[in-house]
Amino acid sequence: MVDTGDEESPEESVAEELADAREARSGPRIEFYGGPAASTIPIALFIGWAIFQSGVLRIGDTTGLVAGMLVSLVVGMFFAKGNWKTYANTIFEGMTQRVAATAIVAWLWAGMFANTIQAGEFVSGLVWAADVLSVGATLFPAITFVLAALLATGIGTGYGTVIAFTGLFFPAGVLIGANPILLFGAILSGAVFGDNLAPVSDTTIVSAVTQDADIGGVVASRFKYAIVAAVLAFTGYLVAGSVMPGADVAGSADILGAQTEALGLVHLASIGVVIATAISGRHIVEAISWGLVVAIAANLLFDLAPVSEMLLFTAPESVAIARSLDVLPFVATVPATSDQIGVSGTIYSGAAGFFPLIVLTLLIVAGARIMIQGGGFEAIQNWLLERVATNVRRAETTMVLGTASVNAMITINTAAEIAIAPYIARIGERFNINAYRRANILDANTAALGYIFPWAGGVLVGYTEMRGLVGEFDWFTQAMLVNPAEVWPFVFHGWFLFAVFIISALTGFGLEYTTDRESEEVARV
Repeated sequence: MVDTGDEESPEESVAEELADAREARSGPRIEFYGGPAASTIPIALFIGWAIFQSGVLRIGDTTGLVAGMLVSLVVGMFFAKGNWKTYANTIFEGMTQRVAATAIVAWLWAGMFANTIQAGEFVSGLVWAADVLSVGATLFPAITFVLAALLATGIGTGYGTVIAFTGLFFPAGVLIGANPILLFGAILSGAVFGDNLAPVSDTTIVSAVTQDADIGGVVASRFKYAIVAAVLAFTGYLVAGSVMPGADVAGSADILGAQTEALGLVHLASIGVVIATAISGRHIVEAISWGLVVAIAANLLFDLAPVSEMLLFTAPESVAIARSLDVLPFVATVPATSDQIGVSGTIYSGAAGFFPLIVLTLLIVAGARIMIQGGGFEAIQNWLLERVATNVRRAETTMVLGTASVNAMITINTAAEIAIAPYIARIGERFNINAYRRANILDANTAALGYIFPWAGGVLVGYTEMRGLVGEFDWFTQAMLVNPAEVWPFVFHGWFLFAVFIISALTGFGLEYTTDRESEEVARV
């Protein structure tokens, strides 16, 4: 994107995130009983909690993960030396880092947008289109992967894509009969593709500038890796779609007949506005805001959804001013004893649904900062650098596995990428590995693993949106929810992209040295 007026460009946004990261590394150190290794206790305990909750007990509850991270931070505090003041301050400092706020803002805006066009019968339009084009349950996951990849590449936010497609394509696919787990995996795979390849993605920009490479050259050089993984993933979804059992929705034939509404496809214009605005160089918040405005206008103009479905203030009828205002389409009154008093509608629910995940994100970033300030992160990097990365092949393999490991611990992909970037630069420069190659290893594995682990931000943001479908559609039941622990094997593009770079590291495919090619002038941030 380019900067226009007083608007902040993605490069400037990344500059502030990198400045925050540098400040974090230079901040006060935390001493732990047990040495730097003890600084990993909060993150390690959280991962254990997440595996037990989601994987063993099959409880997909974001609020439960919040409790797990809180407990983990408290336990970690008992291993800190001194009066714990530095430990406590580090938690506050971690929770105020811009890198977490960037993801949070994208979730809020994307949630409002997705819920608003969902209310405008866009899902019904997709069902109609699938019927007309004979896109059945077998083909639907593969088509969803391609379309999600295109949207994520266009708007530059994988999280926003996951929210939009989980709220829109997921219920349409389930109704048609696609396998829910495979369908969710296809959505996450599309997000991986776009996060990795989009020139306006935060992860793309971070990977380029931290390795001293130009963004255009980085994107061009990584296409060969991304397309190989994408072709394999598309084939995988075609094959899996033909053999995995589909969803069994009671009375689906009647529901499909009632849900078919061609006019709902008018919201393709709303999505088109978001893509076009983002590609033209505007900030993603502005792009989604324009899409939201168009979506609201389309709902009202074509009578797809009333104002009250998008925003409604429900007040006690005992309040005199409320009774006088209930002639307005967005104000209603009910008895003072009613449990309906409050604010509702897609604008509210689209944002409110992510509040538990927002808290979890802030706590995870705080836990990561504890590990950085306690020296655990640096100790792991130094050990890999001195004991494992002893030649070019092993160095690149270490870069791939190291990036993957960091993403397992720091589940917000941009935050993980910023944390591991100095190590990737350090080891790459030691073996004269080209900046493009380093940036590609960094970004591809950050994008891939950021949407695979059950506790990863990309997975949880989709699951959070999915839970809202239970109340949105009468036919969508709790049993149709896909537990985050079930989907990880089916994020095909993520796994194939990871495999491509493992093979590349071991065989030297695509390897370039510093002397082979120099990057263009880098945008300094």
